[in-house]
Amino acid sequence: MNLSKKTSGALTLKSSVGPYDIQIGRGLICRAGEFFNLNRRVVIVTDEGVPKEYAEAVLKAAKCGTVITLPEGEGTKSFKYLELLLTKMLEFGLTRTDCAVAVGGGVIGDLTGFAAASYMRGIDFYNVPTTLLSQVDSSVGGKCAINLSGAKNTVGAFYQPKSVICDLDTLKTLDKRLVSEGLAEALKMALTSDEELFSIFENEEIGDAVLEKIVARSLKIKLDVVCNDEKESGIRKILNFGHTFGHGIEAESFGKLYHGECVALGMIPMISRDLRSRLINVLKKLDLPTKVDIDTEKALSHVINDKKADGDKISAIFVDKIGKYEIRKMKITDFCDHIRNNV
Repeated sequence: MNLSKKTSGALTLKSSVGPYDIQIGRGLICRAGEFFNLNRRVVIVTDEGVPKEYAEAVLKAAKCGTVITLPEGEGTKSFKYLELLLTKMLEFGLTRTDCAVAVGGGVIGDLTGFAAASYMRGIDFYNVPTTLLSQVDSSVGGKCAINLSGAKNTVGAFYQPKSVICDLDTLKTLDKRLVSEGLAEALKMALTSDEELFSIFENEEIGDAVLEKIVARSLKIKLDVVCNDEKESGIRKILNFGHTFGHGIEAESFGKLYHGECVALGMIPMISRDLRSRLINVLKKLDLPTKVDIDTEKALSHVINDKKADGDKISAIFVDKIGKYEIRKMKITDFCDHIRNNV
C-alpha cells in the first residue's frame, strides 16, 4: 500500500449525538492524525488478516498508543474476545477521555465499537474499515454488536463513531472473493434505493474508478437512511434487505459462505420474478453465488430468533421495481412460506 499523502472527499452523517465525517479517498490512513483526535491514549484494534502497516500508521500518529491484534474471523465477535479487549484496555490505562480505533473489517469494527460503548460507559471510537463490505455499510451508522450462541449481532448497542476513514487503497490487498462480498452490500442499496447505481452494476466494468463511485454512492444512501431513522424504527429496515433469510443461510453454511454472499442469496427470493433474471445476471457478473446447497428448513429456523422479529411478525423488505422498496409486516410463518415458494 502507498502511504503517501493524497487528497480525499468527505461525507457527513448528522446523528443524534452530533455530526461526524466519513473520509473517502486514497492514501488516507497515514493522515489519521488529521481526521482523528489521537493526542491521548489510544488503543488500536486489528486482526491477523489485516496488513500490519495499517495499524502501525495509526499508531505512528498517536501520542500514546498500543496495537491489539485479535484472531481473524466471525468467532472474534464473542464474549470471549470482548472481555479480552476490555481487559487490555483497562491494563493499558485507558480513561474516559481516551479512545479506541478499529482497523479492519466488520468484525473488528463491531467488536471495537461495542467495547468502546461499554468501557467506562462510553469512550470515543474511530473506525478505519479495510474491507469493501465494511466501507460501504457497517463502518457507519452506529450499529455495533457481538454474536451469541450462533445468533448474529444479538448483543450490542447503537454507538456512533467520532469519525471514519475509508481508504480505498486498502481494497487492493483484498482477494477477489472479498471484493465481491462487499459489492453484494452495495448492490443491496442499489436495488432498494438507486436505479442509477444498479445500472452501473449492470453495464460498467468494476475498475478502480467505478469502485470509488460505488463506495461513495452506497455511503450516501446509508447516510440518508440513518439520518432519517437512526434507531431502526422505520426506513432503516431497508438496510436489512436480503439479510433475514441471508442470516439463516450464513448460519447453516458454517463458515463456508461469506456474509455478503449470503446476503446476495437472501435477496433473490425478495425481488419480483420479473426482475429476478436481471439480479441473477449481475450476481454472476460479480462472481456471487446464485444457488446454495443447504437445508432450507434449517436456514428458516434461524428467522424465529432474528433480532428484528416483533413477536410472531417480521418486517420483510421486497423490491418490485429497481430503486424502490416495500416494507411488509408479515407473520414469520408467512415469510417462511414465501421463501419456500421462491427458492
